[in-house]
Amino acid sequence: MFGSPVFGSMNLATPSLSPDAASFAHTPFDGSRKAFSVGLAPLDLDEWIEPDPRLAAHLLEREQLIRGKRDVVLREEPGTREVQREALQLVVDHVVARYPTLYRLEGRRLTVLATGRSFDLDDESEAPLAIAGHIVTDDLLILTPGEAGYRLVAAVLCFPSAWSLADRFGQTLDGLHEAVPGYQSKLARVMNRIFENLKVDQPVWRVNWSIYPDDQLHHPESKERPRAWFDDPANLAPEAFVRVERQTLRRMPESGAMLFTVRIHVDPFTSFRRHPEGRTLAASLREQILGLDADQLAYKALTEHRDAIAAVLERIAGGD
Repeated sequence: MFGSPVFGSMNLATPSLSPDAASFAHTPFDGSRKAFSVGLAPLDLDEWIEPDPRLAAHLLEREQLIRGKRDVVLREEPGTREVQREALQLVVDHVVARYPTLYRLEGRRLTVLATGRSFDLDDESEAPLAIAGHIVTDDLLILTPGEAGYRLVAAVLCFPSAWSLADRFGQTLDGLHEAVPGYQSKLARVMNRIFENLKVDQPVWRVNWSIYPDDQLHHPESKERPRAWFDDPANLAPEAFVRVERQTLRRMPESGAMLFTVRIHVDPFTSFRRHPEGRTLAASLREQILGLDADQLAYKALTEHRDAIAAVLERIAGGD
């Protein structure tokens, strides 16, 4: 969702960090599913918000974005503060229970021990999602039902993947995904059915992949942007990055609204050489890229660079 189809290629393994935290927490390009296909797995709520080895640094970046680019990363419709408060409370309850060495709750004040920042959870002068955006490194988006279907009504989106919150805010599921290849013909009915029928006790998750020329987390520009890729197309390994979105979807118990979260993982192509199955994964990613049709390549901004990237992955897969 928001940068790639909500339910696309997916690794159906239990959510977990890899043994080498510096090398691929998730591998949705492992060949278990085709890109742009529907794929969901049940989510263990104990694993709802993943640990972040760089929590302090990423929260500092989010704080700078929320303060300096508020209109870019934070949006809310009037009348959504109550459903935002529900989302914030779910986040607080989770992190306090799951990560007691990282968070301390005293009354209605939460301290993030990694940064020393403390937050009044009942601060009425601030959007509750903004507070949540200072607590975890997942982005959070709330969708509520209406006559035209579920619609995006509140969001903190600091680390989008070529997706503009300003452009897409307030749109329905169909509007949010109108550019996704195959959405209208294959995915629209399935996605709307999922949003209508998902139970409170049936949260789900999925992951997707894309290729970027940098490891920046904040990419709000549209997919149609001019993308300055690589200085040396024949030697992409030090300059290309795999960007993985780990996404969760759950229905909130009080309001019935849908809470969607996105966590970004970025790894350089050199990580293939550190991963115990790196050569196989490089070959699988190459196969997926070569299997994309023209519209899918364009959507992933790979049209001009497909062959160069495939050639590098082939060399890595061969042990070069």
